[in-house]
Amino acid sequence: MTSQENPSAPPEITLRNFNLSDIDDLMVWATDDLVSRFCRWDTYTRKEDAVDYMNNSIIPHPWFKAICVDDRPIGAISVTPNMGSDRCRAELGYVLGSAHWGRGIATRAVKMVMSVVFEELPELERLEALVDVENPGSQRVLEKAGFVREGVLRKYSIQKGKARDLVMFSFLDSDSVI
Repeated sequence: MTSQENPSAPPEITLRNFNLSDIDDLMVWATDDLVSRFCRWDTYTRKEDAVDYMNNSIIPHPWFKAICVDDRPIGAISVTPNMGSDRCRAELGYVLGSAHWGRGIATRAVKMVMSVVFEELPELERLEALVDVENPGSQRVLEKAGFVREGVLRKYSIQKGKARDLVMFSFLDSDSVI
């Protein structure tokens, strides 16, 4: 039974590259203060700024995907590889429209990435994610996807003008994907 036949079933999701034509869908979550609360970026208030971000950051990014339902972006997920002697590590980031929270979508998207990223980035051995200590929902996403909580990094990053404590999670290439 599909999610269309059973409205309470979680929707099928896909990951794909962003296109500039996705801007209106991106604006749904990029303008939501609930969504951007723990993000490094501020809530978007102007479509022009979001278009610039798509053109200059999202589209040229080596691994930045739209999380889609019926081919419409409801969020995003990215893997940012490190360089040089740190090229064995990459940082995972994700964001999901608040209307889709609590349905397992982010966890499924993370697992989808984990199932392909180590093959697509052959030097990668460790995938990391940093989550604000006050964001238990995102911490649960990573734990359900098989990430290991490594510890709290105190005053690790300035976000929204304040030094924040972040929880470090990791997933190693040798770990099994659930």
